Amino acid sequence: MKKWIKVAIPVAVVAVLVGWYAFRPERLVVNRNVNEAMPTAPGATSAQPLESGRFYSILHPTEGTATIYQMGDGTRVLRFTSFSTSNGPDVHVYMVAADDAKDIATVQRAGFVDLGVIKGNIGDQNYALASDLDLAKYRAVSIWCKRFSVNFGAAALRPAEASQNH
Repeated sequence: MKKWIKVAIPVAVVAVLVGWYAFRPERLVVNRNVNEAMPTAPGATSAQPLESGRFYSILHPTEGTATIYQMGDGTRVLRFTSFSTSNGPDVHVYMVAADDAKDIATVQRAGFVDLGVIKGNIGDQNYALASDLDLAKYRAVSIWCKRFSVNFGAAALRPAEASQNH
């Protein structure tokens, strides 16, 4: 019996540590706030909104607005405003090659561009878009947990003029 306990305790400790690392349960209760200002280019004209959409919840409560801006220097930025979602392990921002990212299958089937780890689960934040990103193809934003391949929330992007009328 003692030999069994000497093996079982280290195995149990390793299992608990692996489970903690995989699920990172503390992130579900710890918020990460971000408050980035709208980027500006010195001497450039003001940013022009190109596309915009409201986030909606899929697996976790998600809200706010996603807007793509054309900056005065020609670069483009995806900006989240009044944004909030659940925190979690390995949460990324994806631009999805579909009209909407309403479910896991759509994101995986359509393809996506990973803009990186989410800066915070609450607050205004900016993500640079590559100059060759085709906005006619990538029409949705997904808040995606890579570790578990789940979609926290999404926003379908539409021309800024149309979305401002809603």
